[in-house]
Amino acid sequence: MAAPLAERLRPNSLSNYIGQKHLVGENAVLRKAIEKGILPSIILWGPPGVGKTTLANIIAKQLKRPFYQLSAINSGVKDIREVIEKARTGTHGLFAETNPVLFIDEIHRFSKSQQDSLLGAVERGDITLIGATTENPSFEVISALLSRSQVYVLKSLEKAELLELLSLAITTDVELKRKKIEVKEYESLLRLSGGDARKLLNVLEIVVNAIGENEIVIDNENVNEIIQQKIALYDKSGEQHYDIISAFIKSIRGSDPNAAVYWMARMIEGGEDPLFIARRMIILASEDIGNANPTALVIATNCFSAVNVIGMPEARIILSQCATYLATSAKSNAAYIAIDDAIELVKKTGDLPVPLHLRNAPTKLMKEIGYGKDYEYAHSYDNNFVNQEFLPQQIKGTKLFEPGNNLREKELRDFLKQRWKEKYGY
Repeated sequence: MAAPLAERLRPNSLSNYIGQKHLVGENAVLRKAIEKGILPSIILWGPPGVGKTTLANIIAKQLKRPFYQLSAINSGVKDIREVIEKARTGTHGLFAETNPVLFIDEIHRFSKSQQDSLLGAVERGDITLIGATTENPSFEVISALLSRSQVYVLKSLEKAELLELLSLAITTDVELKRKKIEVKEYESLLRLSGGDARKLLNVLEIVVNAIGENEIVIDNENVNEIIQQKIALYDKSGEQHYDIISAFIKSIRGSDPNAAVYWMARMIEGGEDPLFIARRMIILASEDIGNANPTALVIATNCFSAVNVIGMPEARIILSQCATYLATSAKSNAAYIAIDDAIELVKKTGDLPVPLHLRNAPTKLMKEIGYGKDYEYAHSYDNNFVNQEFLPQQIKGTKLFEPGNNLREKELRDFLKQRWKEKYGY
């Protein structure tokens, strides 16, 4: 039986690796490190199907290092110790004089004790660790291990890269090139992939096998029809992980508690980590509710703490309480938009100087040259407010925060209008 298309097409060098140009493109940071033979322990963080495992293999091959691979799903401390012992005693065969690369897929699923078991070998240089994770390593990787590793962020593949991958599969794969395959429409293939190369190749292979002809025309209609018939059940380590968490978040954002608890139940029954669900609700509480109901962030944060203490199965009740509260809360993305607009403004205008009256003046010289001069202390004035400029001169009067159309933020708008009059157009 032939290996899956995604496995058959796995590249073995950086020259035919598609995507992640910011890391492995010409003169990119990781590529330069590899070319110089410098490889610290690293964490590859990114969504599924963007080439984390492939990149780890290529790195080890290019540096001529022995390569060991473990999955955090089915490996334990015993497996880790066996690899470390082989590395320490030099019994790993080919290239035995160099320390091996230990690649751990889904390292975020390792417990603290499992991650602790790696520390000594990483510190001594017995192994070079490459961990792959789809979750934020700041939350999921212990700080001692994180401080000894360089984190690289991998991105979902762009449209042009996915199309390049499709063309490569059809023209070079040993199985597919036997057939005459024409991709008449590719929108459904790309939409179903979600920037996931493995998922794109899986969908392509399913469609080709389902049609089963030597001459195949692929269009949006037959892709949708075939994939709808074969759609998988939820699997926390599979392709629907991100689809279902997306449906859950969008249901809360759309103020539908019924859909929210349904998608939550799908995740719980699929064995999802309850802390992952709770953490996503903390993000949503600021991104989609914000100052329309500041209590939402307090409840979501407390939900995370409670779930961490209580554990399953009782944690499902806490998660449900939080999800239904967030879904039935007033919504606003004003704070989210404000910070993104502010970041864009900073990128556009650069490092504008801080006005002199706002600068810190810890020394006599700084005071003499005007640092802090003319600053007016708001608490010395009526209503703890004085009309002074807080933005750089070049962008004064720029409005970045636009309160939403809800009861709480209407109060914020009235407050700002009362203070600043017409300055910001509130």
